[in-house]
Amino acid sequence: MSATTSGTSGIAIPLSARSRVTLTVASVLGLMMLCWPLLVRVGDGVSRIDPPFLFLLLLPVVIAVVVAEMSEGGMDARVLAILGVLSAVNALLRLVSAGTAGVELVFFLLILSGRVFGAGFGFVLGVTSLFASALLTAGVGPWLPFQMLCAAWVGLGAGLLPRRVTGRAEIAMLAAYGVVAAYLFGALMNLSGWPFLLGVAVPGAEGDLSFDPTAGALHNLRTFAAYTLITSTGSFDTGRAITTAIAVVVLGPAVLTTLRRASRRAVVVQTAS
Repeated sequence: MSATTSGTSGIAIPLSARSRVTLTVASVLGLMMLCWPLLVRVGDGVSRIDPPFLFLLLLPVVIAVVVAEMSEGGMDARVLAILGVLSAVNALLRLVSAGTAGVELVFFLLILSGRVFGAGFGFVLGVTSLFASALLTAGVGPWLPFQMLCAAWVGLGAGLLPRRVTGRAEIAMLAAYGVVAAYLFGALMNLSGWPFLLGVAVPGAEGDLSFDPTAGALHNLRTFAAYTLITSTGSFDTGRAITTAIAVVVLGPAVLTTLRRASRRAVVVQTAS
């Protein structure tokens, strides 16, 4: 066996088949917990419906299993050190910005790190960044597992973007991805809290934006779309999207260069001689 450093693309942590399965299972379970209002339908006369809290209890366990799998499968001590540094930086950035008026500085570094180190690293960084920031800001609550999972998907998606795109086209692609990810993050977080914030729809009410367990998925999806458009899409989500895109364009080239240099020095990939 001979050791060679990773290539100039900076993909430091390739995903094993078992890691891919673990990520897929975790994502499916998390998506089911997020989208349960769109999947559940009950008959008339039901006065209440209990959310599947079992999924909520299992979600932190699933996330922990994924992190353990990633750590065991490809992260050596040097990569874990980089993960720790980036998690701390992201936590501090979130502490500084705190999402005020939609200004969110966490996602640009998460996207750039996922781009350089790969989808698995991006997933784990999303989890650890949001967990560390929650401890710093006293933001631990039932919403935290959803925030961790959604942020993990942002890092995961950045690592799955086409690798052949380089230069200014790469920055443009990452900025566009940041905009899409910002809106999707906001929508998914809204979906996680929508049934709890507005409760269950009152039969016969007009213009109600609440979750209606007796309606079909399409009706609830339209209702939720109106809810999220009114509450956050035009305000906080747009601010997050603009902030992320500007940060990627302005700081992206320098940060990508730094991260790629770190990935080449930190990770040794084993290849057959």
